[in-house]
Amino acid sequence: MAVPELIRIVSRDSPMALAQVERVRAELTAAHPGVRTEVVPVRTTGDKWLGDLSQVEGKGAFTKEVDAALLAGEADLAVHCVKDVPADRPLPAGTVFAAFLERDDVRDALVHPDGLTLDELPPGTRIGTSSVRRVAQLAATCPQLRCVPLRGNANRRLAKLAEGEVDALLLAAAGLERIGRAGVISEVLSPDVMLPPVGAGVLALQCREGDTGLIEAAAVLNHPDTHRETTAERMLLHVLQGHCNSPIAGLARVDRSGELSLRACVFTPDGKTRLNAHEWAGRLDPATLGTSVAVALLRQGAREVIDGIPH
Repeated sequence: MAVPELIRIVSRDSPMALAQVERVRAELTAAHPGVRTEVVPVRTTGDKWLGDLSQVEGKGAFTKEVDAALLAGEADLAVHCVKDVPADRPLPAGTVFAAFLERDDVRDALVHPDGLTLDELPPGTRIGTSSVRRVAQLAATCPQLRCVPLRGNANRRLAKLAEGEVDALLLAAAGLERIGRAGVISEVLSPDVMLPPVGAGVLALQCREGDTGLIEAAAVLNHPDTHRETTAERMLLHVLQGHCNSPIAGLARVDRSGELSLRACVFTPDGKTRLNAHEWAGRLDPATLGTSVAVALLRQGAREVIDGIPH
């Protein structure tokens, strides 16, 4: 199957998203010398609206316009952060994931102007984050700290920190790395302290179903271990059927021996209820592992916890 001569890549127009596209362009060019790439940036609802995402049907807020450009034929390949792609429903009809790139750092990072770590923050410290997952986990482990809703891209949040709107920030370590701002990180938090969201640190390449030449060209960039981890995590979310305001965290890992495991939690927003499950795949395929961990959480009452949260 012939590789297309020109690949038009659609993405969100935020600095971080465009940095991610540059990684994809570099990997595509290395794998297929001679291929030309062009970037088609789009502004998404999630980037335009800086209020509570649940007010704009938060699911898909960062992907809808990107999907539309792909389906309309305005672009050939979409680059998504997997954590932004809803997992409780299928991909838009007529599209498929062609590859999952090798996973970046999954961890959350604390940014404090004086370089303080989480344990060193004084009571009442205002931490800027709008992530219900981060808020719930902080409420459980550091109830003396105060979370302040803060949205916008990483650069905008860093500017608000500099202006004194908040005292510290929680951001994705990989995102700060991608925009060249890793130097602002005070502490990178272990997943034991702050379990990441499903799909953390993973970039997915999405194509139209019929573009077999492009699908094959993009598939060369697929990282098998990342593919297994992402499949397990997204199936977990699919079975749990969470919503925008439900704090859910999950992390699958392939260890050195090739064994896949999945750890996941469902919380109440105040962090007072935390349901945990952790299983190894053994002979299970990744999707079955994701289902099994979700069922373990549902047996503990995850459905009632999720449905009991207003959204």
